[in-house]
Amino acid sequence: MAGRIVSFICFLLCAFPFFVISVYCKDSREPINFWSGDTSLKDMVKDVKSYNAEMAGLYRKCALFFLLTGFLFVVLPAAGIVFAVFGCSAGIYLAYRIYKKILEKYSLL
Repeated sequence: MAGRIVSFICFLLCAFPFFVISVYCKDSREPINFWSGDTSLKDMVKDVKSYNAEMAGLYRKCALFFLLTGFLFVVLPAAGIVFAVFGCSAGIYLAYRIYKKILEKYSLL
């Protein structure tokens, strides 16, 4: 049971920054970056408010995924492992593809 609790805490700590970014950067005047700290977004994004709203939604979904994975580790460790592997492989790719669609939608280019 201790391992399950440690896993839950680890995934909770992974979810926390995503929740913070989604809440505090949603109304920012600067475009929300996608993990890279890209400062060229200022010149690329035409509607920062709408862009940030969609990016905050993406970060919120990532946080909820980590939270769900943590809960699964407590209830069904095997399912938690499957979700963790999926999130660390295909999930990263899916989040990147969604980011690219959002950037393309609000890009000046």
